[in-house]
Amino acid sequence: MNAVAAMRLPEHVDLSGFITLLQRLKVPHRVAEEAGEQVLWVPGEQLAEQVRELYGRYPQGDAEVLLEPSQASKNSAQGFVQQLKNSPLTAIMLALTFVVFAVTGTGENYTTVRWFSFVDFRIQDGHIYLAYLNETLASSQWWRLLTPMLIHFGWLHLAMNSLWYWELGRRIEARQGAMMLLGLSLLFSLTANFAQYLNAGPSLFGGLSGVLYGLLGHCWIFQRLAPTPAYRLPPGVLVMMLAWLLICMTGIFELLQFGAIANAAHVGGLLAGCLTGLLGGALARRRHS
Repeated sequence: MNAVAAMRLPEHVDLSGFITLLQRLKVPHRVAEEAGEQVLWVPGEQLAEQVRELYGRYPQGDAEVLLEPSQASKNSAQGFVQQLKNSPLTAIMLALTFVVFAVTGTGENYTTVRWFSFVDFRIQDGHIYLAYLNETLASSQWWRLLTPMLIHFGWLHLAMNSLWYWELGRRIEARQGAMMLLGLSLLFSLTANFAQYLNAGPSLFGGLSGVLYGLLGHCWIFQRLAPTPAYRLPPGVLVMMLAWLLICMTGIFELLQFGAIANAAHVGGLLAGCLTGLLGGALARRRHS
């Protein structure tokens, strides 16, 4: 596989934090200086697109901003195994995602990807032919309404979504219980998938992103109405996620041919999460009163 220049940045830009993040995620890469620029090389265009997306979210390599310092220290002391025991539903959901990632060949085996896509499809002569939703549901393939959240296209896509689900999922599971997290995850997946289908028609999409925006919206509005330490997110996280959503909606990444982004799924998940946060927060506030 040929090396691809994922990014070209001026020499004065400090890439040390982002390089550390790439190393932690085990992303193959190298950095070279060429004509007064830093060039980040990775193997393959797909990985290059994911690296650019990761840099857009964490230019300083700040993946740990999802945890407050006190909570990070506490979790570190507990140990990873104890964290799994404390958040079994979050762990099970991620484990299922990892299994599907392996079964689908990191999202590149379309023969198995079609088992989990929102609508069925076939590939013929190098072209993809997608069915309409009514055709798919007429075949009683109801699982497709939810399973796109389990599909991930590449390691970085999986890693970023897993990090977010691990942090947000644990918060909700600790505050409102495992069954609430399961119900919210399924609801946000359903909402995000329908939103994307209604916006773009039959298309191939996947990932936990729509669910993650739902969890984010839930924690955000719930915290506003019924403050709780579990849902107190650092302000930078919320601003960064909303800013990223708006940037993606401009279509700049499609214009630059970095790949399509399921913006409607993100918006649908976020709106659903804000609604559940409004309902849950109002009920919690009323009980407290």
